[in-house]
Amino acid sequence: LAGQAIATGSPQGRFAAGAKRLSGRSLETVDAHGKHLFYRWQGAETLQVDLGLVGKFRLYGSDPQPPSVNTRLTMEGNEATVYLAGPTVCELISPAEEEAIRARLGPDPLRNGSANGKRKQFAANLTRRRIPIGAALLDQRIIAGIGNVYRAEALFRTGIDPHVPANELSADATVTLWSESARLLKQGEKAGRIITVDLADVDARRRSDLGRDERLYVYGRQGEPCRRCGTPVAITEMANRSMWWCPGCQPTGAGR
Repeated sequence: LAGQAIATGSPQGRFAAGAKRLSGRSLETVDAHGKHLFYRWQGAETLQVDLGLVGKFRLYGSDPQPPSVNTRLTMEGNEATVYLAGPTVCELISPAEEEAIRARLGPDPLRNGSANGKRKQFAANLTRRRIPIGAALLDQRIIAGIGNVYRAEALFRTGIDPHVPANELSADATVTLWSESARLLKQGEKAGRIITVDLADVDARRRSDLGRDERLYVYGRQGEPCRRCGTPVAITEMANRSMWWCPGCQPTGAGR
């Protein structure tokens, strides 16, 4: 859609005023920082989108289906049409407001920039938080882009107890956690799906062989045996979300 004059609409009506302002303007660039998507339009306005838990895009080439009545925003270009439904945030903001949002966010492993610099920022952010590391990973001010699945899987793969206070994580554990989180996010971006298991742990030869219930180590698997040690996967609540971990592979205090 970038570089084209876009026809916009809001079948649902909740973004009707914004869609009317944007319709016919050129979409210049699209950028992301963590979970925040920024669509920059001709006229120095930015459309901010945060999909939240249920928001989703639908992309069509030629001959798109009619949008549902729940579609918040439609964007129609020369060769593609995009529908957006169910986002937590869909609003027009100024460039200054965009910069203020970015300033509040932690480093994003998927963005360009110095990997070493982002890792050091992540480490510095952790030193200022006494909350459990399992809760800290969902704080977008500490690291941008980690969701509930990735926090559980990254902590499992690094063997870190999710209850360890963020500011007590060792330097080595911090480096390992950043590196593994970045690796998993980049792998997921490339694959278009979240797969965190090593194939040998589920007796598979190819990723395409994995069933939906074989792609993750601990997320959503409470009471089931750990794929590595057989210990039942535990569940608790952190940052108002369910948190899964393996008490065998992530023993109490691991990561300090």
